[in-house]
Amino acid sequence: MFNSSVRREAREKLEKAVNRHEFIRKSVERASVQLFKQRQRAAGEVIERVEEYVNLLSNSPKEFERSVARYRIEVSRFDKTVQRLDVEAIKASNIASTTGAVGGTAGVGVAALGPTAAMAVATTFGTASTGTAISALSGAAATNAALAWLGGGAIAAGGGGMAAGKVLLAFAGPVGWTIGGLALGGSAIYLNKRNKEIAEKATQERVKVEAEVRSLETANREIKGLGQRTKEHSEGCLAGLDWLTNHAPKNYRQFNLGQKERLTALINHIRSLSQLLKAEVAL
Repeated sequence: MFNSSVRREAREKLEKAVNRHEFIRKSVERASVQLFKQRQRAAGEVIERVEEYVNLLSNSPKEFERSVARYRIEVSRFDKTVQRLDVEAIKASNIASTTGAVGGTAGVGVAALGPTAAMAVATTFGTASTGTAISALSGAAATNAALAWLGGGAIAAGGGGMAAGKVLLAFAGPVGWTIGGLALGGSAIYLNKRNKEIAEKATQERVKVEAEVRSLETANREIKGLGQRTKEHSEGCLAGLDWLTNHAPKNYRQFNLGQKERLTALINHIRSLSQLLKAEVAL
């Protein structure tokens, strides 16, 4: 009556879309954290072992040295980004705790989500909604850019940030829908029009959410792929180093063909890790 069924159907579809968005958002967050951990391993354990072998091997080929040098550059860049984000997360948390900041203010999300998740997102998705690289932002902006995405800001058209994301999510929930649950009053014409307006608004928002869900699903697959490849090349690198350390001479000029092939495989792993450390996922 008075288009109430139309309103109810539109609301249910929107809520379903938002629930799906929340599910895939959490999946993306988990995948980002796993990728971040794999990158930390590649930037820590793997580079340390590579450096040890470089110091051990004399007369190493120039190709090997160049690949290690490029890898060292990417490791250093990754480490500096993580250190900067870690500092900014602490600053933002301190600001929030001393000012009692609430809502979309940077720092609130840090306490709720933890710095690892924030850094994982910032290093996985290289740009904020403004198009600025998250890792290049300074102060609270860097943390808030990542946390806005985690908070649901990405589902707002135009990247409205954390606040806009909350508005959209609230619209799908009990608070946002109280207007549709008001006691019947006024004319039938008004109620009919009002229910139609609510249904139209819900449909518009659902289209936005569903588009973002598709984007997140694509990103989720890409992140998992990056994580898997990073893991495979890290393990391949470590296995190669172990083999060469135990089965190859300390002087490259004494290598036989099989040992040279093993070193070539190691170089390929190092090159791949250099690219994977800086790879970013676009939304």
